[in-house]
Amino acid sequence: MKKFVVERNFPGAANLTANELQEMSRMSCEAIVALNQPYYWLCSFVTEDKIYCIHAAENEDLIREHARLGNMPVNMIAEVKTIIDPSNSSPIK
Repeated sequence: MKKFVVERNFPGAANLTANELQEMSRMSCEAIVALNQPYYWLCSFVTEDKIYCIHAAENEDLIREHARLGNMPVNMIAEVKTIIDPSNSSPIK
């Protein structure tokens, strides 16, 4: 299964209430169930006017179908090729 970063333009995202975020989360989870295929929403990062989501799926088409079912915008999808973090900072022995 591949990982994807999904960028969603969402003006005012930083001002969404807890209830609005909960509703968005519920809609995303319902869309995942409706897909009836292996699909995982890992997390989302809310910024001022965008939401960046990390999803695991077999392909980009499933990402787009999830967004359609959940009535969410998709402005960019990028497949994650590798992950780096502080654990990568030491040479491999």
